[in-house]
Amino acid sequence: MFSQIRQTGLPLWAYKASLLLAAAIWGMGTVVIKSTVDEFPPSWLVGVRFTGAGIILALCCLRKLQTRLAAAESRAGHLRDGAILGALLFLSYWTNSTGLTDTTASNSAFLTTLYVVIIPFLGWFIIRKKPTRFNIAAALACVAGVACVAYTGTGAFSLRFGDVVTLLSALFLSLHVLYTAKFAPGRSMTVLTIIQFIVAGLLGFAMGAIAEPTPNFASLSPDTWVSLVYLTVFASCVALGLQNAAVARVDPAQAALFLSTECVFGVIFSILLLGEVITPSLFAGFALIFAGIVISEYLPLRTEKKRAQRAAKEKAPASCEASAPMRDLEEADAFMR
Repeated sequence: MFSQIRQTGLPLWAYKASLLLAAAIWGMGTVVIKSTVDEFPPSWLVGVRFTGAGIILALCCLRKLQTRLAAAESRAGHLRDGAILGALLFLSYWTNSTGLTDTTASNSAFLTTLYVVIIPFLGWFIIRKKPTRFNIAAALACVAGVACVAYTGTGAFSLRFGDVVTLLSALFLSLHVLYTAKFAPGRSMTVLTIIQFIVAGLLGFAMGAIAEPTPNFASLSPDTWVSLVYLTVFASCVALGLQNAAVARVDPAQAALFLSTECVFGVIFSILLLGEVITPSLFAGFALIFAGIVISEYLPLRTEKKRAQRAAKEKAPASCEASAPMRDLEEADAFMR
């Protein structure tokens, strides 16, 4: 299938570059949020970001949105599922932004990416699929990585409040991914994305109005406005578009590996732009977490691909025993397709 897709559109390397660019945009997003949450409260940040992104996507896809929401049954299903996904999206980004008030951008980048390791274990309960040996090995590597991140260098281990809240955001993000997969069949992902963006944004505004001081938009610095535009347009709309365009054309194992570099970009940008210092213990922790991500995302898909290739080779001898006329018909049929 992928060989057929690769023959159309842009070269394959361009789609891989799109995945890397999306990962870089999201990695930069962590640094942007870290530099913004002190002036702009987390809930309000989520509200502005996702309400704006939802409106932009709705305007760009207005015809599809109207078509899908025209029928009562389709409208009810999309609104219900989109609202659930929006609530999970809000919880994941609200906790992530809140965590950044008390942890470094580099810590946040790697701890948030743990969602790819959490998903198989939550999926055991939600979609009844048991974790594989790769998932277990990945979990052990990530636990060791978190221990290195928590190591204080004095023989003790300590996670900051922000680190714990960031781990909670990874849990909510895992639930969001699983329920997205559960709701996707029979639904338009574009419409679901628009609805969940709007719901997450409205929940952000509601939480901000209840629990946080209202930002004075008139007195915001130009840097804060640039950050809000970046998170709304690039980190929410552009990166999502790049990902959606590329994942249909790049092998899933490779796509997962490219997207997992988000945490690496997050660390690089936090060092270059925020002056963060990576200790040997943190470096070891990040390396273990990234190894866990690769084990969890890349190795199972590669193993499945090899198994499918072996199965195809085992069937090949049987087809060779067909009569010559039958082989000619099969070859002609294959050519016509």
